Amino acid sequence: MLSLSARLSVDLNAIGRNWRKLDALSAPDCETAAVVKADGYGCGAGVVGQALATAGAGTFFVAVPSEGAALRDAIGADPVIYILGGYGADQDDLYRTASLRPVLNSAEQAHQWFAGLNGPCSIQIDTGMNRLGMEADEFAPFAANLPPGVRLIMSHMGNADDPGHPLNEAQRVTFEGMFGAGCARSLSATAGLLLGPDYHFDMTRMGIGLYGGWPFEDAERVVTVEAPIIQVRDLAPGETVGYGATWTASRQSRIATISAGYADGLIRYLSHGATAYIDGEPVTFAGRVSMDLISLDVTDRPCEPGDMVELLGPNQSIDDVAKAAGTIGHEVLTALGSRYQRTYLQP
Repeated sequence: MLSLSARLSVDLNAIGRNWRKLDALSAPDCETAAVVKADGYGCGAGVVGQALATAGAGTFFVAVPSEGAALRDAIGADPVIYILGGYGADQDDLYRTASLRPVLNSAEQAHQWFAGLNGPCSIQIDTGMNRLGMEADEFAPFAANLPPGVRLIMSHMGNADDPGHPLNEAQRVTFEGMFGAGCARSLSATAGLLLGPDYHFDMTRMGIGLYGGWPFEDAERVVTVEAPIIQVRDLAPGETVGYGATWTASRQSRIATISAGYADGLIRYLSHGATAYIDGEPVTFAGRVSMDLISLDVTDRPCEPGDMVELLGPNQSIDDVAKAAGTIGHEVLTALGSRYQRTYLQP
């Protein structure tokens, strides 16, 4: 019977091994935290969090309180969970019941937190990315008399994936100068970790490297995506394929249509020049990616309805797909939709 479901598999063992590899690269006495925001980069925050806790991670970062509460249900009471987006008093119940720690991004947030729940927290300072965090003059009063609930001072790097960028060293120096010893400090995500021990401080925050993405070149592949062929047809020279008739057969051709599209995270920018694999052999996209379907030129690749086509996997990484789409691996992963038949390789 012909299946219409694309399949997504997540290797939780590989995620655990990636964490251990990154942890081994961290400086001595530097904690390796795990970032599982955006539903664990599209992989499933609950199961990913459990796998990372089993591997040894004790501190986690997510973006918003609802993510933190769901993660708490999955990983239990012991790990620390920080909320990168900051603090809003309208969600006090989640912070309290799920034992969440906000990353305070402004003096206003800090005053609200210390006047209210006043539990453990982090303060983020801006060191040059100009996105979130307190400026130097805003942070100075807190640095002079650090509230006892502050467990972590952190910042975020904007160009760490470009090792030669001058902003990297500028941010490191600024961070070091804004707050010295006396509280745990964290500057670096995956790319910053790879810049070396000077950037590690007391905690690194591992994101894309856990999920098999660049710039962690030793990362193991985590995600495989396959879609079934649901129809194969013959085209005469001059016939076109798909919306807008953007692909024209230059010879007698065979076109296979697979059950996946941009609703599954395979964005339309893949329409021109992207590649898939059948039995390890490449085939190119033919025409535009549509909501539920993608057509492939299989003229030189024998196949039939029911055969599975690899879109992510041994032959094609998330970064290969990202390059074809003009984006980054983070977007490829977090765009993966909810229709996949999901399987997990468990620890």
